Amino acid sequence: MAPPAKKLSSKSKSNLRSNSGVAASSSQLPLQLEDDAPDFPRGGGSSLNREERNGDREGMHKDFGTEQRVLKKRKKEKRMQNIYHSTEEDLGSLFGDGVTGKLPRFANKITLKNVSAGMKLWGVISEVNEKDIVVSLPGGLRGLVRACDAFDPILDVEVQWDVETSFISSLYHEGQLVSCIVLQVDDDRKELAQRKIWLSLRLSVLHKSLSLDSIQEGMVLSAYTKSIEDHGFMLHFGLPSFTGFMPKLSQSERRNTEVAMGQLLQGIVKSVDRSRKVVHLSSDPGMVSKCVTKELKGISIDLLVPGMMVNARVQSTLENGIMLSFLTYFTGTVDLFNLDTNFPSSNWKNNYAKNMKFNARILFIDPSTRAVGLTLNPHLVSNKAPSSLVKIGDIFDQSRVVRVDKGSGLLLEVPTLPVPTPAYVNAADIADKEVKLEKSFKEGSSVRVRVHGYRHLEGLATGTLKTSALEGSVFTHSDVKPGMVVKAKVIAVDSFGAIVQLASGVKALCPLRHMSEFEIAKPRKKIQVGIELVFRVLGGKSKRITVTHKKTLVKSKLDILSSYADATEGLVTHGWITKIEEHGCFVRFYNGVQGFAPRSELGLSPGSDIHSVCHVEQVVKCRVVKCIPASRRINLSFNVTPTRASVDESIKPGSLVSGVVESITPLAIVVGVNGASGMKGTIFLEHLADHHGLATSMMSVMKPGYHFDKLLVLDIEGNNLILTAKYSLVNLNKQLPLDVSQISCHSVVHGYICNIIDTGCFVRFIGRLTGFAPKSKATDDRRLDLSEVFYIGQSVRSNIVDVASDTGRITLSLKQSLCCSNDASFIQEYFVLEEKIATLQALDSDSRGLRWVENFGICSIVEGKVHEIKEFGVVISFEGYNDVFGVISHYHLAGTTVENSLIIRAAVLDVSKIERLVDLSLKAEFINSTKEESSTVKTLKKKRKREAHKELEVNQMVNAIVEIVKENYLVLSLPAYDFTVGYASLTDYNTQRLPSKQFAHGQSISAIVTALPAPATGGRLLLLLKCLSDGMETSSSKRAKKNSSYDIGSLIQAEITEMKPLEIRVKFGSGFHGRIHVTEATDDNSAESPFGNYRIGQTLTARIISKGIKLENIRGCFELSIKPSLLERYNEIDKKLSSEEFNYSYGERVSGFVYKIDPDWAWLTLSRDVKAQLYILDSSCDPPELADFQKRFYVGKSVSGFVISVNKEKKLLRVVLRAPVGGSEELKGIVSDHHSLCHLVEGNVVGGRVSKILPGVGGLLVQIDQNHYGKVHFTELTDSWVSNPLSGYHVGQFVKCRIMEINCAFKGAVHVDLSLRSTPDASRELKSAELNGSTHTCIQSVDKITDLHPNMVVQGYVKNVSAKGCFIMLSRKMDAKILLSNLSDNFVENPEKEFHVGKLVIGKVLSVEPLSKRVEVTLRTSSANGAPKSETNHLNQIIAGDLVHGKIKRIESYGLFISIDNTNVVGLCHVSELSDDHIDDLQSKFKAGEKVTAKVLKVDKERNRVSLGMKNSYIEDEDVLQTPSRQSHDFAIGMNGSVVLAEPAILPQSNSENMNYEYDDHHHSVLGDAESRALVPPLEVPLDDIESLDVEPGVAQDMVNSTTADTTEEKNKKKAKKKAREEREREIISAEERLLINDIPRSTDEFEKLIRSSPNSSFIWIKYMEFMVALADIEKARSIAERALRTINIREESEKLNIWVAYFNLENEHGNPPEEAVSKVFQRALQYCDPKKVHLALLGMYERTEQHKLADVLLDKMTRKFKKSCKVWLRKIQLFFKTNSDGVQSVVNRALMCLPRHKHIKFISQSAILEFKCGIPDRGRSMFEGMLREYPKRTDLWSVYLDQEIRLGDGDLIRALFERAISLSLPPKKMKFLFKKYLEYEKSIGDEERIEEVKKKAMDYVEATLS
Repeated sequence: MAPPAKKLSSKSKSNLRSNSGVAASSSQLPLQLEDDAPDFPRGGGSSLNREERNGDREGMHKDFGTEQRVLKKRKKEKRMQNIYHSTEEDLGSLFGDGVTGKLPRFANKITLKNVSAGMKLWGVISEVNEKDIVVSLPGGLRGLVRACDAFDPILDVEVQWDVETSFISSLYHEGQLVSCIVLQVDDDRKELAQRKIWLSLRLSVLHKSLSLDSIQEGMVLSAYTKSIEDHGFMLHFGLPSFTGFMPKLSQSERRNTEVAMGQLLQGIVKSVDRSRKVVHLSSDPGMVSKCVTKELKGISIDLLVPGMMVNARVQSTLENGIMLSFLTYFTGTVDLFNLDTNFPSSNWKNNYAKNMKFNARILFIDPSTRAVGLTLNPHLVSNKAPSSLVKIGDIFDQSRVVRVDKGSGLLLEVPTLPVPTPAYVNAADIADKEVKLEKSFKEGSSVRVRVHGYRHLEGLATGTLKTSALEGSVFTHSDVKPGMVVKAKVIAVDSFGAIVQLASGVKALCPLRHMSEFEIAKPRKKIQVGIELVFRVLGGKSKRITVTHKKTLVKSKLDILSSYADATEGLVTHGWITKIEEHGCFVRFYNGVQGFAPRSELGLSPGSDIHSVCHVEQVVKCRVVKCIPASRRINLSFNVTPTRASVDESIKPGSLVSGVVESITPLAIVVGVNGASGMKGTIFLEHLADHHGLATSMMSVMKPGYHFDKLLVLDIEGNNLILTAKYSLVNLNKQLPLDVSQISCHSVVHGYICNIIDTGCFVRFIGRLTGFAPKSKATDDRRLDLSEVFYIGQSVRSNIVDVASDTGRITLSLKQSLCCSNDASFIQEYFVLEEKIATLQALDSDSRGLRWVENFGICSIVEGKVHEIKEFGVVISFEGYNDVFGVISHYHLAGTTVENSLIIRAAVLDVSKIERLVDLSLKAEFINSTKEESSTVKTLKKKRKREAHKELEVNQMVNAIVEIVKENYLVLSLPAYDFTVGYASLTDYNTQRLPSKQFAHGQSISAIVTALPAPATGGRLLLLLKCLSDGMETSSSKRAKKNSSYDIGSLIQAEITEMKPLEIRVKFGSGFHGRIHVTEATDDNSAESPFGNYRIGQTLTARIISKGIKLENIRGCFELSIKPSLLERYNEIDKKLSSEEFNYSYGERVSGFVYKIDPDWAWLTLSRDVKAQLYILDSSCDPPELADFQKRFYVGKSVSGFVISVNKEKKLLRVVLRAPVGGSEELKGIVSDHHSLCHLVEGNVVGGRVSKILPGVGGLLVQIDQNHYGKVHFTELTDSWVSNPLSGYHVGQFVKCRIMEINCAFKGAVHVDLSLRSTPDASRELKSAELNGSTHTCIQSVDKITDLHPNMVVQGYVKNVSAKGCFIMLSRKMDAKILLSNLSDNFVENPEKEFHVGKLVIGKVLSVEPLSKRVEVTLRTSSANGAPKSETNHLNQIIAGDLVHGKIKRIESYGLFISIDNTNVVGLCHVSELSDDHIDDLQSKFKAGEKVTAKVLKVDKERNRVSLGMKNSYIEDEDVLQTPSRQSHDFAIGMNGSVVLAEPAILPQSNSENMNYEYDDHHHSVLGDAESRALVPPLEVPLDDIESLDVEPGVAQDMVNSTTADTTEEKNKKKAKKKAREEREREIISAEERLLINDIPRSTDEFEKLIRSSPNSSFIWIKYMEFMVALADIEKARSIAERALRTINIREESEKLNIWVAYFNLENEHGNPPEEAVSKVFQRALQYCDPKKVHLALLGMYERTEQHKLADVLLDKMTRKFKKSCKVWLRKIQLFFKTNSDGVQSVVNRALMCLPRHKHIKFISQSAILEFKCGIPDRGRSMFEGMLREYPKRTDLWSVYLDQEIRLGDGDLIRALFERAISLSLPPKKMKFLFKKYLEYEKSIGDEERIEEVKKKAMDYVEATLS
């Protein structure tokens, strides 16, 4: 139950408040406005005349004026009254256990003022409704719980709350104690009495702070029942972190209580299984009610739950309660109404001494103020709700006063049984006038009290002593009775009505339509708030009372009708109309009672409209005619005084009468009945004829005075007869049933439709006898809409299915198969009515009537003149008949050529009397088969002569030919009976509105003779089509038809009955049906229109390929085929046709026809059972064609495509129009549905659809497949460089794109790069004038770093911008940086603004670093003329030993990068060369930008790397031996000390920590593999660091050119010192080479330095161990191994494994004993590394040291432990071959039993290779042969097999094997591989003849394939 959606205005809110004289109970809920809307429709009106209505208005205005004056007077008196304020309002706010100083005066008490969200309360359920639960709270408050807040969804599927179900009532019941939490309190601006408290009972909210750790044994917990098991219940605490279990009670302990799913249970915690996270509870209710919460250390207020029982101690007494302490830390209060006695006297404080102990339960908890309320109520302490012994409204005369509270109220003892009930009377409810409690009431005295409320939680009643309340007739909702007249005050007026309040405070709703006799447009202006009016109670339901102010109802003196039992026959009462229908009115009375007054009882004249007399909400006086209380039906009459007309006894329903038309209305005809004085009858439009079209025509020509010879009386309504002229009912009047007793099951009865509903049709017979046809029995096709198949008034034939004897209900069937006609009545009535209509038409004209028809007899020969030649045929005119014309269709011209004015003789086939048209024929069989009897000038008459032996009989089956197809019937000829002409209806009674079957001229059909030519038939032969009479088959004919055998494969002759785009429907044999699917028309599905040469009625030859299918509603149909290949074959066709193989492969070409089109898919049918789907993006790569997808692929279109995916279960293929290629094996291995993407190959041009436009320069996300998308780079959007390439694209646009690259991610995702450029590899045009004034310049496409060179003009888009510069995108994979100084020739103040992301810029390349893929570009035009930097010269002039100066550019953990002054070279000073002493923290020692001096230790020109040293020893020595010429060079050093020319490029997403790891991982390459240094990633250098370089463009070159020429002279001067310097230099170089090349450190200190720099390198640690072993210090080597295992990062598993292997080798060599030492280390290694890898490592050590026995033992363990590992079994076989042991075959067999099947090929092939190399080749051959027998198309197996044979060198055997391989039927790609391998082998032998032979075989294969 949600809060009301509608809100009253502030004015209305203020008027909703009750006066002080009537104090509403705090427990009462405000009136629910949105739920109080009564079930009355909108409307109004009055039955009074105009004068009465005006007088009524004046009276109402007068009453309103009087009430306004009274209202103003009362308001004035009210302001003078004193208002009582209860003591509760002065108690103040809540206080908690944090109170210090003076103790509070009052106990905590919950009121509407201090209740807040988050407060936990204990309550008792007082009401359980469909939408909500009402909970009685402490202090008399009431809270509401919505259905969604009453329960935590604990099942897999959330509970669907349905108001019609009783789900909530199954979980909760009235009187149940519950813990709840306040979710919301209505806004404070609302009136206090109307504020609602919304609660939640969800345990997930209550247990929010509960965790498994806080649960202790002995606690009481609540939980939901999650599931019911055999021995107990699985519980859910609302939290997902743990669950619970509660065992079931024994049979003796059960109290007939059934536990439902989701029910709330309470239990005591017995144990907590913390490992399984399960809490075990006890289910004993006695123990639960007595369990006291233990004192726990550190318990918080969040863990306190309402209802928890605690041990409490009295601290002090307060004015209205006591204060208690509990659980050591907490204090709580108990108010007077929650003490341990129900009747505390005035000296109650004496009973509560300090430190007294009590058992108490927590009543409420306020977390915000930490206030806790307790209760000592004995019922609540026992965990039971107090029982209610009083009812609201009860009056007790002898109630004893127990206590008088000054200024507050009285506590009374109400005498109830079995125990008295406490009641409290507030001071405001003591008396109508102000009194003093102490003087008027004494303790022990008796008073008279009336109960007006009840607090369910405390068991306390609230009452009143007011005289007005004791004497009033209406006190509560239960006192209000329907029909009661009451006075009430209007307290609110809104658009839905008025809310009124009775004197007792009970509120009611007066709906808008009941506020007056007439409709009120603006109720707020007419009815003022506060006015007191007189109302009458309409009814009350669930405390919702509705009243009316209609004066006719309020002042009515008639009896009140408030129940169906009161509706006695003849009762006259007032009611109001709620609904008007064509057949009567619905009238509503009091308390929801409703009746129906049929049209005949409304007093209407015949043919008048009911809406002109009655209107909705009109008050009417009516009489009860009949009432059936059991079925809640009342029949009414508006004729209060029953009048009995003198009706002729002979006229009754079912009798025939005649009459004359008196008047005509649009919908009916009024007839004066002959022989009945004064009686009239009504014939409605639908009852003029069985044919709806003819009934309309009959009505249009009907005139007063027309005489009806026969009319059937359907019903009598008063003095009016309901008549029908339907031919089917009039002629069969004696067979129509009058009551249920005349109806027999399975009979067919004529009737008419009287009503249609969604579930079926009502069919009426005579009188009110009605049957019902359910929808399932109304038509043969259940999918049809009944309102489209039938119409009200339609004549139908109904089959009686069932007649219920107890209720008299008749169940019918209207299926045509059961109710088809068996006579000619339907078409006979058509021709009879046609003649009547034509006669009436002739009366209005001056024509000679129908005399002309006599000269145009059926089958007669007439002569006429060609009047006009039309498209449909020839129009003939007749002499003497100017208004009669003849028509000869092209079919009946029979090839005769006619001209205008030509005189011809033709045979009459049909005459339309209404249209005055004659259908003629020139066919010879109609003209020549008659003999000429007489002739005249105008007309020639001829009659047919029948053969005596061929007389026609009724019910005879004949073959007929369709001559003319009319709108409602067919004109047929009977060839076997001298082409006699007959007529057959296209429809039947029940199929008039269904589409009729299509017939063609000349079609042969079967028909049944139903009537021979006679005057009653107009001289026509009447037939019944066989297709309409299929339901007339006898059981014997059905059995014969069922037993007829048409086997699969039989050839049949079938007739086409219906043609559709994808199939042809045929019939053959004795009523058998079949279809020819479009794929069964041709052999290859390639024909565009396979059914183009067929037409309806054509006979064709077909072969049965399947039977037993269902076509629409026809069961047992056959599948046929007209494929030429199937029609020619006869032998063994049964087996081939019975099962169709589903064998399609990837890339196979298929053809089919479109049978369905979706916006994104075209669905194809390839055969009867196989379907295919074509995705829109696979249909073309041209955007206009993709946009016209649904136009290009229409239903029936022939489509050919290639298979890319196969679903065998659904027999569904996915096809594309372009032949797919093989696709990559990598893609097939990663993508599960790889075929859906394998047809997309790099370089392909495909169609795409823009899915998303990525922000910034992200480009486009384009859909290229159903579930796959590709990304278009920002530089790949257009062919030319444009400023905003995204402007031409929008989401949903079709584009033509090229696949640039397909990458497979690690987890299976596929990333596709696309391009929208038409020529991606061509040059791109610059449409700009920014560079050298050129307007159009072609720029070569830049895709690789090698395409770039200095001074090259490039163009790109800005990728990102910072204060230091920007990055631009040159291409999809190429970015470049632009420093701030190179952005422009002028000063750039705001780079972000001037160079925004996506801006197109043009510049020149400054530098290119192919190794690091770094490019620097400048946008300055002045720098274009400058000379390039000679970086190579800089490096060439730097010599090892020079002392250089520079700035620290960057600090890393492994060293410093130093930018050498006056150069663009950066060098690396390794951490080991920074100082003679160890430096722990480089960041604290050095800073970026600091100037330093360093010495060049080494120059590696091959790798462009320079190493520097900054040790003091280097600098001091160099100070003595200075070489100034070597201080002007600069270096750029990589991570491991190698030179990198120029500045390294920026990697925006890299980070320094990754650089550290990469350095550590690769640092062992310094000692080992020098090649690995080339794989180190490029160094990250931020833009700000590069920007800080103070290097001008020309400085470097100048420094090179200024190299001193006197270097030789200086050396000569220093010859004395040269020797010393060179010795020092050699020492430095030697140390450096030991560190950087292939030498090993020579001391412990050197190893320690390397370890500190690369702690995760196992290579260094192992070398360190080898160093110690070489020194014979084995223990030191072991300690290093242990230290390495502790130091290496846990993520570096491979590095740790290397240490363990080294440890194995160490113990194997030096252990004592070795086996035991190795075993101990092995067991330790298993705990830290992958067990399989450790076993293989130990096995490798055993094999290297040739310890074969230990290896064999270890392998036995490994084959048991890792029996599914192919590698382990192969190692065991290898060991067998090494040791020359037998039993290899047994190992192979064991392995095949253990290994998974997908590993068998790998294992067998490897084992066979080992046999070839180390064992017996014949055994290897047998293995390969076995695999090839199972997998003959595996070219990888053939290749390995051939390689082994080639290695052995047996030429004959090899060639024989090749010949076998190339004779296989494999795809061309695999055959190419085999031929190529064969050719290579012959070339290796050198036999030219055989080489040519192989080439010839390859060419033969190619030619055979192409053919």
